[in-house]
Amino acid sequence: MWTSPYPPVEVGGTTLPGMVLEAAAGHGDRTALVDGPSGTPVSYRLLAERVQGVAAGLAARGFRPGEVLALWAPNLPQWAGVALGAMAAGGTVTAASPAATERELVTQLADAGASVLVTVPSLVPAARSVAAATGVREVLVLGEAEGATPILDLLAAGGGDPAPGPAPDPAAVALLPYSSGTTGLPKGVRLTHANLVTSVRQVGRGLRVGEGDTLLAVPPFSHIMGFLVTLALPLCSGATVVTVPRFEPGRFLELLGQHRVTVLVGAPPMLRVLTAHPLAAGADLSSLELVVCGGAPLTAAAQRALAARLPGATVGQAYGLTETTVGVSLPDRAAGSVPGTVGRVMPNTELRVVDPETGRDLGAGQPGELLARGPQVMAGYLGRPEATAAMVDRDGWLRTGDLGLVDGDGNVVIVDRLKELIKVSGWPVAPAELEALLATHPAVADAAVVRRPDPARGEVPVAVVVPRPGAEPGPDELLAWVAERVEPHKRLHAVRFTDAIPRTPSGKLLRRAVGEAVG
Repeated sequence: MWTSPYPPVEVGGTTLPGMVLEAAAGHGDRTALVDGPSGTPVSYRLLAERVQGVAAGLAARGFRPGEVLALWAPNLPQWAGVALGAMAAGGTVTAASPAATERELVTQLADAGASVLVTVPSLVPAARSVAAATGVREVLVLGEAEGATPILDLLAAGGGDPAPGPAPDPAAVALLPYSSGTTGLPKGVRLTHANLVTSVRQVGRGLRVGEGDTLLAVPPFSHIMGFLVTLALPLCSGATVVTVPRFEPGRFLELLGQHRVTVLVGAPPMLRVLTAHPLAAGADLSSLELVVCGGAPLTAAAQRALAARLPGATVGQAYGLTETTVGVSLPDRAAGSVPGTVGRVMPNTELRVVDPETGRDLGAGQPGELLARGPQVMAGYLGRPEATAAMVDRDGWLRTGDLGLVDGDGNVVIVDRLKELIKVSGWPVAPAELEALLATHPAVADAAVVRRPDPARGEVPVAVVVPRPGAEPGPDELLAWVAERVEPHKRLHAVRFTDAIPRTPSGKLLRRAVGEAVG
């Protein structure tokens, strides 16, 4: 069993909005957030007022502790005030990417039991449709739009006073992101305030973000990496967050220099822009001090190339899951991580490497399934005790579904995946979700979805389909049909037809055999 080289951090003891408000009290008129496209700043003082105002306004409109507020919006400064305000009111926040389809959002909000939906003006018509289908009682808008209450009205309803009633319990669920775990359909991951504040401290121990730092928030706040590392961590540390609602390589490179960004966190496709995009050679990257890759691993060669491009910065990789509130291992601000590794074990965290077949513990340098235990491990999946038990055992060990090893110096290496998830540009795609969708098409009798290597995205999903008797669906027809119903990163990149999908006598899909057939 491996433990962290860092001293332990305090576990729990407060709430996430309480932690941010404490930081805000010490930073006053310093800039907390900047809207990337417009450059409009938000001070820590104003952020605190927004958090307290949203909490009071929600309470005044009948939002009660334990209710769920959904956020369907891109990265904006207002995102922080709404999410933290809902948490301060005792609520739980579940968020979805603005690229999510109505179908995907209906599934998530119905499962989460959301009562309030906050969105942006362009998405209000779709949000009203989703609300009608899920029992959401109110749609709020970050701006002005017909059929939705402006957030400014919500702030006015609170009267400018803190929300009434006691502060939320640190053991209460604060965030409900959705994850497919090691396999299967997306499930609500119950992350408590204690999970979140402990994770902020754990990540902060290695990255050491402070008031002199500026972070460019490119990963969506609807994703645990975006929320925890590029929003919660800096706001608890007195740093400045520059929000980016949409990733565009040219604008991304421009913002790095314009705002003198010191810390950059993102997935491999974003970081490749720094070395491979035609505009990168002329970009001002001199302010960067720390670059961290997460979501999917970089090869050792790619990490070295990035470090060579940024001689003034430390480059490293991190590893974790939504179910571990983002982190299991991380790089160090001063040392980065050894190329090809994902750093060392986080504070307060234990890591084991076991034989996937026998469960026997393995030693240094021996690859096996990674198991993690620590205070950042989720409180469980929402309403799915069997899935929770399959993911986390009675002793608190979480099965990551990843094949890895720990070398003799304590560096963690990700070798492969035991789990079935496909990583598209760092985003997880569950084959079972796409298979379930294909099964609803009238021309499809059976389907399997597998990964295919892709030079630009790492991997992409492709489908093998058995047509119904008499039906003759074309590949382009199915590609377009699926594309209309899922987020862009989940779209199929090819469809092949076959007479039968290989399965066991009990009907279990033999995914490896399908993958070998696809090549």
